[in-house]
Amino acid sequence: MHHRWGACGGLVAALLALPSCTSSGSGDVDLTGSNQAARQSTTVTTGARAEAAEAKGSPTSPTTAPLPTTSPPAALPGVGNPDGTAEVPAEARAVDTSRPDRVIGDGTAASCTSAAVVDAVAAGGIITFDCGPEPVTITMDATAKVRNDTGPEIVLDGGGKVTLSGGGRRRILYMNTCDEAQVFTTSHCQDQDHPRLTVQNLTFVDGDATGEAAEGGGGGAIFVRGGRVKIVSSRFLRNRCDPTGPDVGGAAVRVLSQSQGLPVYVVSSTFGGAPGQGGSCSNGGALSSIGVSWQVLNSVISHNEATGTGANPARGGTPGGGSGAAIYTDGNLFTVRVAGTRIEDNHANEGGGAIFFVSNDRTGSLTIEGSTLRRNPSDGFETEGFPGIFFLGAGSPAVASSSLE
Repeated sequence: MHHRWGACGGLVAALLALPSCTSSGSGDVDLTGSNQAARQSTTVTTGARAEAAEAKGSPTSPTTAPLPTTSPPAALPGVGNPDGTAEVPAEARAVDTSRPDRVIGDGTAASCTSAAVVDAVAAGGIITFDCGPEPVTITMDATAKVRNDTGPEIVLDGGGKVTLSGGGRRRILYMNTCDEAQVFTTSHCQDQDHPRLTVQNLTFVDGDATGEAAEGGGGGAIFVRGGRVKIVSSRFLRNRCDPTGPDVGGAAVRVLSQSQGLPVYVVSSTFGGAPGQGGSCSNGGALSSIGVSWQVLNSVISHNEATGTGANPARGGTPGGGSGAAIYTDGNLFTVRVAGTRIEDNHANEGGGAIFFVSNDRTGSLTIEGSTLRRNPSDGFETEGFPGIFFLGAGSPAVASSSLE
């Protein structure tokens, strides 16, 4: 299994055509037996080794049930981990939206439409909702797209009562500084500090990026490339992207090329949270990225699945994928910090039932603090001594005050 990603967001072939975007090296990981150095850098657990994965031959593509398109059921998982005690830095906290630039709705549910969301997101600024006193679900007829020449702050605050649904048919929210259709604003789209997108107090359900090919696809609920993004007090339920493929990922969220290597913050949020509510994708049943750092704080990631088979690149006769059921990360120098978070009951067909972490040049680091990781089976391979985790990076994962089962 090799991973070859350049420093320009990882998707080298697609990105070389972009302005000022060049490749500056790549890294390889080999679990097929041809790269002994890679094998010496980590140990794969007995009975769950890559060789065993190789021996599985050519599996059939996974089948998945259709997504529901109705509003979520009355009993839904809560938001975030109430027992999480990780300190949240000021820049990761919710944005003050008491003085919005735009308000979606006029006090009635009927006024909160897909078109109103699309228009508000395109206009940018601080956006809130006024949809009446009861919770409301807005089924999107089109993906809401951030324009790069608005903002620079774009904040979408649902007040805890708004659900945005992809209806099982489309991605819900999209931001890409390297998409000319959303307006180029600098000569170096892969590293600019804006737009800065915040989603808070929202629920994203039934988003579907299946078949999206641009930038490698993925991001059933939210796709972001460039600028900055953070997620606060939000839920992601039943989102999905392509069920197979060696690197496509992020049933809920896919992120590439964050400005200056600064982290994506995920704070007090839930991905799945209950049986039948999790995300499903070839890789990264919740979160996925290439060359991006993360801080996941006081959150819950559960009941998500990585459905691909054959790893990356695909073993002969397989479609590829199947790693990182909760979190899938790849690249060179990047960091992942999981603190005050529960990651449980996720399932990967290949490696990393909880976390798949590959730093190609072995400079990246993984830290787990005050967290619980349990019941996250990896059917193919994982790093010995770290249940549910496959790790290739600097040293070993740093684990403190946490339970890995």
